[in-house]
Amino acid sequence: MSHADDHVGTRRDFLYYATAGAGTVAAGAAAWTLVNQMNPSADVQALASIQVDVSGVTPGSQITVLFLGKPVFIRRRTPEEIEAGRAVDLNQLTDRDAQNPNLPAGQPATDQNRTLDDAGEWLVQIGVCTHLGCVPIGDGAGDFGGWFCPCHGSHYDTAGRIRRGPAPQNMHIPVASFINDTTILLG
Repeated sequence: MSHADDHVGTRRDFLYYATAGAGTVAAGAAAWTLVNQMNPSADVQALASIQVDVSGVTPGSQITVLFLGKPVFIRRRTPEEIEAGRAVDLNQLTDRDAQNPNLPAGQPATDQNRTLDDAGEWLVQIGVCTHLGCVPIGDGAGDFGGWFCPCHGSHYDTAGRIRRGPAPQNMHIPVASFINDTTILLG
């Protein structure tokens, strides 16, 4: 007869199991709290996508909206700006990647791959210089008729592609789509 046979179903066994069960429940509650606090808050989730009315944007003008804490430039380009953007040879570009999450990864930085519509009239891009995060000046600024970052001298063309200066990448394109003829959904 073993010594373990003397303790089958004793009060001590019950206390061990009860303590282990309570400890497991307490550890699970603590783990749930830690994991749950990493989820985005309700105000962040509410801003995960926004709708922008672009009915008042005329050709040759742009609006700037704040999306996820960053400025987003929404420009309605003129036929001349579209023509200038499409005339650029990709070999002249510093960054040949479209930087467009609306397309499969690795697409070339052609004018068509950077605009929201097939005609090339709407350009939607995050208005942050890819060098150090400054906000470039628009409305035909810089040597290429697009945007210019006066902080360190980055010049972007009419499609938001880096052409001269220290910026390593084209301005990034956010996830965006048209809901209807006058509304763009960001996010």
